[in-house]
Amino acid sequence: MAKRLLVAIALWALGGPLGLHHLYLGRDNHALLWMLTLGGCGIGWLSEFWLLPGWVTQANSTPRPHHDEQPPLSLICFLGQALVGIYFGLVALTGLSSLPGFYFLVLPLAVGLGVHLVSGVGDQTSDLRATLMAAFITAPLFYGHPVGILPVSLTTSVTAQQHRRYKPNRNTTEKFSARLYRLGLAYLAFSMPLVYCAFHNTAATITYVSDTIGTMLDWLNVFPSLRGILESALLLPYHTWKMLDFHGGNFQEWEKVFAFMYSLQNERERMAYKVLGIKDDATLEEITKSYRELVKRWHPDHNPHQAAEAERHFIEVQEAYELLTEIRKPRQAR
Repeated sequence: MAKRLLVAIALWALGGPLGLHHLYLGRDNHALLWMLTLGGCGIGWLSEFWLLPGWVTQANSTPRPHHDEQPPLSLICFLGQALVGIYFGLVALTGLSSLPGFYFLVLPLAVGLGVHLVSGVGDQTSDLRATLMAAFITAPLFYGHPVGILPVSLTTSVTAQQHRRYKPNRNTTEKFSARLYRLGLAYLAFSMPLVYCAFHNTAATITYVSDTIGTMLDWLNVFPSLRGILESALLLPYHTWKMLDFHGGNFQEWEKVFAFMYSLQNERERMAYKVLGIKDDATLEEITKSYRELVKRWHPDHNPHQAAEAERHFIEVQEAYELLTEIRKPRQAR
């Protein structure tokens, strides 16, 4: 199916940082690169607008044979390879550095795949085996040094440039679903270390915030009753987190969450008694009698001169009555 320039422009504008226009034009490597870097931090995406007509023409044309020609050396491509290699290496270092053999296996694999991804953008590619071999040979030389990502990426990028070549004729019969499946797997493989890192850091951040709140309340020296309410409210997310066993949960965390919820229920009950103007030990008959009197008093039809205020009180009385009757009926049944 012929590609249309207007469709490519629309996809560039709506989902350019996610590489939708590249996916439409069959440039899957470029699409994946943009998904993983958000359009080259937005800079690469914005600079592509003027290149769209040429890419649409290329997508609609028959690829010309290159007869084993080598593409010209590109400084921009080399810099892109080095930067993305460093980026992939930092992602691996952030999320997977605790794995055994990280500097011998994980780091060179991440850097090599990042460099090769840039090598496959457009109509060019490189030798994946030679690229990975350069990364695996160089990485152990900088064992234990995070700054070693830089020379590993540079060496791998030089190797990729030395083995650059044009792609063979692209497969135009591959189903779109198969392409999406392949891109989805690649995206998951990249994002899982980041998800793990974010999850781990979230737990650490919540714990740090909870400790800070406790210290702040100690420093303020608030009344014990007020401190209990503030601590329950402010630390509810922390207790919920631990209750779900994301951070070593135990039964005490369940008790804290339930205690806070119970205190909220008691506060609602006290407010309901106040709205109906009755005592806490009022019977169900007294609750019903007060409710009927207040409903007549605050009915909007009986207060046309203050309809808004009457409606507000009318709703409050109804809600208070419903809450207290739900609470009192089970008590009287016992």
